[in-house]
Amino acid sequence: MVFFFTCSDPKYVVYMGKDKFENEDLIKYGWPEDIWFHVDKYSSAHVYLRLPPGSVDLAGVKDKGEAKQKLLDAMAEVDPKIMNEMAQLTKHNSIEGCKLAEADIVYTPCLNLKKEERMDTGQVGFKDESFRLLMKNVEKDKDIIKFIERSRIERKVDLAGEKAQRDEEERMRRRKFIEEQKRKEKTEKAEHEREKELKSYADLQHLEKTSNVGVTKTGSIEECREIEEDFM
Repeated sequence: MVFFFTCSDPKYVVYMGKDKFENEDLIKYGWPEDIWFHVDKYSSAHVYLRLPPGSVDLAGVKDKGEAKQKLLDAMAEVDPKIMNEMAQLTKHNSIEGCKLAEADIVYTPCLNLKKEERMDTGQVGFKDESFRLLMKNVEKDKDIIKFIERSRIERKVDLAGEKAQRDEEERMRRRKFIEEQKRKEKTEKAEHEREKELKSYADLQHLEKTSNVGVTKTGSIEECREIEEDFM
């Protein structure tokens, strides 16, 4: 069972693991559109903010640097108000963190999470530590907590099935993108060839008009024959 919440913008999906065992599945079946939140240096719930479909478009990305920048850009577009709501929800669902006057909240793309065999159940690491971002000195906001917690519902989710469906839709979208790119390149190439052909034809016409300029005076058949004989 997974806990779902409603934030102040319905285009986002907010969810949280019920316990450390469920957190294992959430890590395993996370989406590229997911941002993971946790209280820094304390145990807490794993809270996720799922961005709208298409927010993280990695089609055509050629290296990790470019992928990282796209993920950073996607997170930067999230309204600070939504980010604060996630921080409040995360802090509130930490046995130790909720008692602190202030706490730091760490967040990172789900794609940056790393799970190793030596780790305890529910424990997670990071593939790139520099991609581990912090919201510093988060103070408790009772109104925000009350607003979000009031929307809490518990729902059984086929995490593996939903992830497989999402991946299939993404593959179809990428195939469509690649096909569209190929059609575009084919059209541009045809247009280029057409312009090249028209230019050659125009040059030929110009050459025909100017090649005999000044050679004949009257244009008579007799004069043309005389010119031919001179060339021969």
